[in-house]
Amino acid sequence: MPKDVILTPDGLQKLKDELEELSTTKRREVASRIKEAREFGDISENSEYDDAKNEQAMLEQRIAQLEERLRSATVIDAKELDTDVVRVGSAVNVKDEDTGTSSKFMIVGSAEAQPPERLSNESPVGKALVGRTKGDVVEVVLPNGKKRRLKITKIDVGL
Repeated sequence: MPKDVILTPDGLQKLKDELEELSTTKRREVASRIKEAREFGDISENSEYDDAKNEQAMLEQRIAQLEERLRSATVIDAKELDTDVVRVGSAVNVKDEDTGTSSKFMIVGSAEAQPPERLSNESPVGKALVGRTKGDVVEVVLPNGKKRRLKITKIDVGL
């Protein structure tokens, strides 16, 4: 059973746009390449035909993946967000307790993550921040093994 995909309205639109592009323009381009390759003659020894068929398979796989994500998507409603608690859709300002550097993160679902600005709610930092409030200090163990202590200085609606 697929897990729910959490998206911002912007992320939902990007997935729909990508699906539309792949389903129309890219499909036509690949079909045209296959047709051209067939015209070269014997397809059993035709590398252009093999390449085009492989591209078609990868394209269809990506289209199916996007359709599944859209079917299981939960879209964050900005009206449901508040600035009291960090959750998906929040923009969070933090200060590193050890280095004194400040950072701002947008917490998004894993389908939209683009580190370092847009962190997944499933990432180590995202997991540590979700559910916390302004003034909380969270300790995060990063994938490289380093520990960071982050103090939440501000929570905004990030959508």
